Amino acid sequence: MRDPVRRSAEDVVRPGAADAPAALMPWHTVPAGSGPARAAVLVLHGGAADSKAPPRPWNVARARMRPFLRRVTRALPDEGTFVGQVRYRHRGWNGADADPVADVLRALDELSALVGEVPVVLVGHSMGGRAALRAAAVPQVRAVVALAPWCPEGEPVAHLRDKRVIVLHGDRDRITDPAESFALVRRAVEAGSAASAVRVAGGDHAMIRRARTWHHATGTTVAGLVARIADGLDPLPAQRPGAEPDVL
Repeated sequence: MRDPVRRSAEDVVRPGAADAPAALMPWHTVPAGSGPARAAVLVLHGGAADSKAPPRPWNVARARMRPFLRRVTRALPDEGTFVGQVRYRHRGWNGADADPVADVLRALDELSALVGEVPVVLVGHSMGGRAALRAAAVPQVRAVVALAPWCPEGEPVAHLRDKRVIVLHGDRDRITDPAESFALVRRAVEAGSAASAVRVAGGDHAMIRRARTWHHATGTTVAGLVARIADGLDPLPAQRPGAEPDVL
């Protein structure tokens, strides 16, 4: 996947509500009587480099994230976390349009209208990982978990300063390049991010090989981030992680 144009989340204009259906798709809402939501997790699926076509009714990329949604929801420390997916208007990133980033920003606006201003963890796969990293420019996004993300050379990292970023990438990925992901993590650390990387040995882009490892690692990681946020703690660790990947 290649895209020579780079923009930050602040460069993308939020489309109005009349332009598209709701971007926020609830998966787990805070039960009545449990009090207000204390945090939120939004999941972003993958897509294509270029396509203005709408996602198909049966969206394989979206379906691929359902096990992650289930695992994250089960792993959460309490009932006070809203979990949802982001709905895209188009299948592709589409160069300077950065369409999925605009959709994430719409979803964040809709989330605020629904549950108030709560801290957010974004979980994104492939193109969704790139969109999640871009959307971390929004203050309410406190952390990003990027799964096999699309991280072309030169992708911006300055806005990741003081954000918690965790990248997992399989070393058998033939769609997105794990070396580019790990290079982004190194640059993010240099920019002041608490960024770290995990190499999933034998993992492929679709996260089918070693699926349990992908699901467990994501659920555990997100639950740990949410627990700190929900307790009013900074999601950053006491010491910044190293930039070299750990191995699962």
